Amino acid sequence: MIDFLKDNIWVFVIVLNYILVISAVTTILFKNINPTKTLSYIMVLVVFPYLGLIVYYFFGQEYRKNKIFNRKNVLNKNVVQKLDREYKLSKSQLHKLDEFLDTKMKLVKLMNNNKNTPVTLKNELQIIKNGKEKFKLLFEDLKQAKHHIHLEYYILKDDHIGTKLIDILCEKASEGIKVRLTFDDVGSKISWKTKRRLKDNGVEFYAFMPVLFPNFTGKMNYRNHRKIAIIDGEIGYVGGINIADAYVNYKDDTTYWRDTHLRIVGEALKPLQVHFLMTWDFVSNSSCDISVELFPNSDVQTTKAVQIAASGPDTDWANIMEAMFVAINTAENYVYVTTPYFIPNDEIVTALQVAAKSGIDVRLLIPKESDSWIAKYATNSYLERLLEAEVRVYRYTKGFIHAKTMVVDDLFSTIGTSNLDYRSFNINFEINALIYNKETSVELKDLFLDDILNSEELSLESWQKRSKYCKLKESYSRLWSPLL
Repeated sequence: MIDFLKDNIWVFVIVLNYILVISAVTTILFKNINPTKTLSYIMVLVVFPYLGLIVYYFFGQEYRKNKIFNRKNVLNKNVVQKLDREYKLSKSQLHKLDEFLDTKMKLVKLMNNNKNTPVTLKNELQIIKNGKEKFKLLFEDLKQAKHHIHLEYYILKDDHIGTKLIDILCEKASEGIKVRLTFDDVGSKISWKTKRRLKDNGVEFYAFMPVLFPNFTGKMNYRNHRKIAIIDGEIGYVGGINIADAYVNYKDDTTYWRDTHLRIVGEALKPLQVHFLMTWDFVSNSSCDISVELFPNSDVQTTKAVQIAASGPDTDWANIMEAMFVAINTAENYVYVTTPYFIPNDEIVTALQVAAKSGIDVRLLIPKESDSWIAKYATNSYLERLLEAEVRVYRYTKGFIHAKTMVVDDLFSTIGTSNLDYRSFNINFEINALIYNKETSVELKDLFLDDILNSEELSLESWQKRSKYCKLKESYSRLWSPLL
């Protein structure tokens, strides 16, 4: 019997593989997902023994339906439920918004129908260009904290700028301020010495979904891509800038990093706080103590409507992608998009094409050089279709543009963590501020127009002349877009 097994070991291995494949294929068929996606996974499972099963395990499962974590511990709290009732707009408030936003009211209604995305009206907003300005403002706000500091970041490094932040956190925690910090275990690099220092000074911190070997996992996990800072429930930050020296442009001989962030004071801090607390409840693995002190009343009188939209495997819908889709489809004059990674789904590509062919001024700004060659070529594979539809495409040449923004018709804009790519739409945990305000939208538009002065515009004729080898690299890279 043992000899028979030895002689036929590979037969048993292959048979076991296809028993598992049949089970996986049956599961995929019952999900009734996109036919192209279904066939792609079936092909990978059948053609690549075991490797196909690994790919399906990491990327084929629908985590939005099989929730990664339970939000009820936070959402069922009386304090949070009261906030939800508090920010339901009256008919008169909706009417005033409707008069200003016109077709953009579809966005407000869409987000209102998604949980935990109330419209807040009284806010002060400050657009921040690049890391140096962000850290100056953030550090000043952190030093003034009186009650609590909440930080949630994809990348936190204990390099020069990271150590400055950690110094402030340790100092505030030693003063008795409640400091809570969570960072993504794959994106961040913090030494054990730094972690010990944080703990010794009373900073509470947790890694998001820890992995054994973060340097080798790459992006083959569902990661927390959010960048959130909240001080005393009164001041908040959200946008593209992580905590690392690369974002600060310290040295002239390093790649210039162009990024955009947002500082918020006002009512929008309350839903932002709720999203932080849901993450904290998950990473700390304990029932979170939610008090009214975390949600102080705001005395801001400036009217700037903001919705905080979160998206990821923890949400019922792809909220941010849906908001961008509706914003593009309701555009009447222009759509200006900045993203470092453009690997979109068919819905976004079609929306951009249709808008451009309808006479809308549609412009896309991406980096000329990326921090990932495979992401660069995957992005390039989409450009010809856009250029054919008369979308104007610019590639940033001054350095690497990492900003994630969209502005539409001087009425709507968004700043946040979400790229226009597969990972942000389907895999990562993301968060964006959706802004309904002319002043802020015009300011963001001016930033976009300033950035394209440091960019090259592509023409369809010249783009079509790129080599067949280049096109082959693009097609190959595009195949791996779900993994980027």
